[in-house]
Amino acid sequence: MDQRIIDLYDEYAHAPLDRRVFLDRLAGLAGGTAAAALLLPLLERRAQAAVVAPDDARVSAAMVTYPGATGDVKGYLAKPATGGKAGTVVVIHENRGLNAHIEDVARRVAIGGFVALAPDLLSPVGGTPDNEDQARDLIGKLDPVSTVKNVVAAVAWLRTLPEGNGKVGAVGFCWGGGMVNQLAVNDPTLDAGVAYYGAQPDAAAAARIKAPLLLHYGALDDRIDAGIPAYKAALEKAGVSYKIYMYEGANHAFNNDTSPARYNPEAAKLAWDRTLAFFTEKLKSA
Repeated sequence: MDQRIIDLYDEYAHAPLDRRVFLDRLAGLAGGTAAAALLLPLLERRAQAAVVAPDDARVSAAMVTYPGATGDVKGYLAKPATGGKAGTVVVIHENRGLNAHIEDVARRVAIGGFVALAPDLLSPVGGTPDNEDQARDLIGKLDPVSTVKNVVAAVAWLRTLPEGNGKVGAVGFCWGGGMVNQLAVNDPTLDAGVAYYGAQPDAAAAARIKAPLLLHYGALDDRIDAGIPAYKAALEKAGVSYKIYMYEGANHAFNNDTSPARYNPEAAKLAWDRTLAFFTEKLKSA
């Protein structure tokens, strides 16, 4: 697919760009409204079979609530069915809220041997709606400070779980990747952070980061990649333990297998294998 079309969709998904303007520009790039209509299903998320089915016997999963800074926050808790104590992981959603894809990712984390909590950070405004464009608009209206505090509260809540071993990591995607970076800045107790193509915090804030970081970026993601040099320099100056991986030929959201135009299976598998290995190293029992 023409990279200009993928870049246009990225602008629409994150700027955000008005949908009518997006469709007009898409038609111009595609060669007409009929061609644009054929491209839309490839660009926009659509339901696909989960990698780990909701009823997979290897996972025990349910909706829960935990006390946040803004009141009760809903979340999806997925645990290995084998029981026993394990490291715990906060799974932070994209700017479309807690949807079926992120619940699937939480189950993938559980299959990897960890207790995973995917909070619905739209809980203060009524929870994630079915309409993804509406969810994106609501994300933009969240109070950033309170939202970070709700993620910090998720870390604290996971430490209280009897099935947890007391260590907590976080992984986030897109908007959630940026939230992992903010969590690392604001919670010195975090044991490990993994950000997929997430916006970087102000360079000056990097000095407050204590957690080791694993940072995944798509080489074609010019919007997010522009902040890498300053962030890298700040992390090095602060003495933060980190690894940055750049995935050639990969776009923003390359891990999201429900977004066919941007999903990159090779990059996604490699990044996921690295993520699980990182969590295994940092969150295993002492």
